[in-house]
Amino acid sequence: MNMQKVKKIFDIVTTVLVTLVVVLALLLVGARVVGLRVFTVLSGSMEPTYSPGDLIYVRSIDAEDVAQEVKAGMPLTFVLNEDLVVATHRVVEVDLENQHIYTKGDANDTTDASPVRFENVIGTPVFSIPWLGYVSSYIQSPPGSYIAIAGGAILLILVFLPDLFSKKQTGVTQNDEKDTTEERRNEE
Repeated sequence: MNMQKVKKIFDIVTTVLVTLVVVLALLLVGARVVGLRVFTVLSGSMEPTYSPGDLIYVRSIDAEDVAQEVKAGMPLTFVLNEDLVVATHRVVEVDLENQHIYTKGDANDTTDASPVRFENVIGTPVFSIPWLGYVSSYIQSPPGSYIAIAGGAILLILVFLPDLFSKKQTGVTQNDEKDTTEERRNEE
């Protein structure tokens, strides 16, 4: 195989890797730019709608807008308890007078024991991506974060490595061409 084919294959591989990393970064972090919050589903209480490991993207709802925006039947992401555990369950009933929302997981047989207060509402899921939550959870804590950083550094090196070698080769070629041109002038 000649060097041009090797370089072309190398360029394609690094382009695909960079594209995957950029898409992954946009899916994990870029959603915040458009006002979405990202959560990983940890339990099967909302199966088959959301499975463990799914990454859900949640549009925020302000506490004062809950009464107008939250309706029975919609999924809702909220702070479950004083330990700040976040859950996503389906709305069963909205109690406007007491400012409570009654919820139930799709896979659960009964309504949740405690109602959700309006001020504990985070928002409503807009969409989800299966299994991406596993990646998100893994890279948010060691050793996953170390591997992600090392992978990014290696990817940067791979992207710029051909340029380093081609500049050295190009420099030699240009000098050789100058020497050849000067030799021709001297001969004339």
